[in-house]
Formats: sequence, C-alpha cells, structure tokens
Amino acid sequence: MGAATWETVWMTLISIIVVAILGALLGLLLFETSGSSSWGARILNWIVAAFVNIFRSIPFIILIVLLLPATQAIMGTIIGPKAALPSLIISAAPFYARLVEIAFHEIDHGVIEAAQSMGATRTQIITKVLLPESMPALVSGITVTSISLIGYTAMAGAIGAGGLGNLAYLDGFQANNNAVTLVATVIIVLIVFICQIVGDVLVKQIDKR
Repeated sequence: MGAATWETVWMTLISIIVVAILGALLGLLLFETSGSSSWGARILNWIVAAFVNIFRSIPFIILIVLLLPATQAIMGTIIGPKAALPSLIISAAPFYARLVEIAFHEIDHGVIEAAQSMGATRTQIITKVLLPESMPALVSGITVTSISLIGYTAMAGAIGAGGLGNLAYLDGFQANNNAVTLVATVIIVLIVFICQIVGDVLVKQIDKR
C-alpha cells in the first residue's frame, strides 16, 4: 500500500510539473494568437486550438491505448508508473491550456493597454502583467488539473501503470478483497483533499484583491 501510494504521488507530481509548463505555454500561445490580423498567427491559433480540442476530447482510457506505441518508443516500456507519464501529460496539458487562456482573457484589458502606453515590450507585458494578474486563476486551474490527474492515475493503474489504481484493481477487485479497494480509495480521496487544501491556501496567499 505504501509503495502504491508513492507511485501515485510520484506520477501526479511529475505530470503536474510538466503539465503546468506545457499548458501555460499552449494557453499563452492561444491567447497571443487569438483575434490577430496576421494570417500566420491565425493559422497557428487554429493548429494549437485543434490540438487542444482533440486531445481534450479523447477519453483518458482510450488515449492510453492510442499512445501505447509512442509510449513504448519514448519510455521503453508500457508497464509501470513511468509508462503512464506520456498519457497523463498529453491528456491534462490541453485541459490546463484552456484554463490558462481563459485566465488571460479575464484580465482587465485596460491594465494591458496601460502597460503598452508606457512602452512595455510584449515580453514585459507577459511577465509583468499577464502572469502576475492571472496568477490566482492559474494556481486554481492547476489545482483542478492535479485533482483530475489523480483520477487519471487510478484509471491508468487498471492497465498496469502501477499506483493505487493498480493495487485496487489487482489486489482488490480481482482478488475479491474489498478491504484493499476501500483503503486505496480512502487514500486517493485524502490525496485529493490535500491537493485542494494546498491549492486554496496558495490562492489566498497570492490573491491580494
């Protein structure tokens, strides 16, 4: 049980770090290219939006199966916690990207215009205006995403990815041991609660409004 719990925590932590970076970049790209008069920016926006919409729409259990060849090529295995990472990241990053894009669009446009009128470059606007102003929403979004990832790790466990989901399925369900399934479920719920509490505390600390 202890090893399975650590595998679930490890998969979630590694995935959420990569998802936070990749999702933020995709969300920023969607925001920066939306409504642009440039044909190049419009095409880029369409491509990124299509990628985000497609992979956000595929059910996770199907996505795992679809990515088995790529997982084998990248990770060298399709079994164990490491093998679950590509599916976890590709499923969650598009979801978080949309949350990032929404967070940027909710920023008061007057603040951005004020920064532009003072001669701020686009990079300065991103680092000094967009990210600080939207940080509470970004942290709240990554909290929601991390909770979804915990659920995904449980589903991945059902096909051999390890973690509490794998333990609940093999040693609980298939062995007809309801106690194992119940304990694994309680631990997953506790992990979710911890993630939510940490996220709420961080949002309160960051949000100065």
